[in-house]
Amino acid sequence: MHKVALVVYPGISVMSVAPIAVFEAANGELEKPFYDIHALSESGGPVPSSLGMTLGTEKFSGAHFDTLMFAAATAPGETPLTPAVLELVRQAANTSIRVAAPCTGAFVLAAAGVLDGRRATTHWFFARELQKRFPQVKVEEDRIFVVDGTVWTSAGMSAGIDLALAMVEVDLGIEVARSVAKKLVVYHRRAGGQSQFSALLELEPKSDRIQATLAYARGHLGTRLSIEELADIAHLSPRQFSRAFRAETGQSPAKAIENLRVEAARLMIEEGQFSIDVVARETGFGDRERMRRAFLRAFGQPPQVIRRSARVEA
Repeated sequence: MHKVALVVYPGISVMSVAPIAVFEAANGELEKPFYDIHALSESGGPVPSSLGMTLGTEKFSGAHFDTLMFAAATAPGETPLTPAVLELVRQAANTSIRVAAPCTGAFVLAAAGVLDGRRATTHWFFARELQKRFPQVKVEEDRIFVVDGTVWTSAGMSAGIDLALAMVEVDLGIEVARSVAKKLVVYHRRAGGQSQFSALLELEPKSDRIQATLAYARGHLGTRLSIEELADIAHLSPRQFSRAFRAETGQSPAKAIENLRVEAARLMIEEGQFSIDVVARETGFGDRERMRRAFLRAFGQPPQVIRRSARVEA
């Protein structure tokens, strides 16, 4: 069996335990369980979470684990970086098939020196702090998860589920991973290189009419989406719509639609199923040159570079 352990400490975020559910669900898809799942702590016994709920754990020992995952605290400074924890990280980096850390767990790996010279990510809110405290780490702050050799790191805690699904896909194949995602009612699966940010979430419209307009636009990115058409959805005149849209989102309708198109196009490019020309057409850019200029404005890179990076990571 493939032995998986989640290392926890007092004050861990409850959400950082969620990736273990992916391995549990994977076992349920098989005639014979593949994963042998454990929870570890320095002292063993019940460990309180940030909400006061406890998790039963085994004490650190010399046992070998194929996958060792370090849980996340609600903030980097709340993780006890004791000598025993750091030594466990270093040992795992040499003996385990993979060492993983969702969210602020990356700070544990970095403190042990395991991330030196490696690519890694963490929650966007703490990415600059990770880079400042550990300049030897190549922090990629706008990534769902990053795999560099045997070391896996992910963004905010829900991204730990994407990380675990990717592991299941490596271990058991895409069909099992897809079935697990379906059982957990989550997307299968966000690509590691996908942005942590959502264009719709960043807009944060306040009124139902602007929200409805954006929802309509997202579902019809392949069409022209004129101001007149969007204003009609909002039941406003084009001038009233443009004024209300900017007041609620801080962006012009044209800029917001471009951001939605760029987000959709980037996901299609990272998935690698369609040519650049097809992606440009399906997301409403019309041609690859217009899409290239939009990508340079948004990411500082053309679509081809993002596709190559996704292929390398895959």
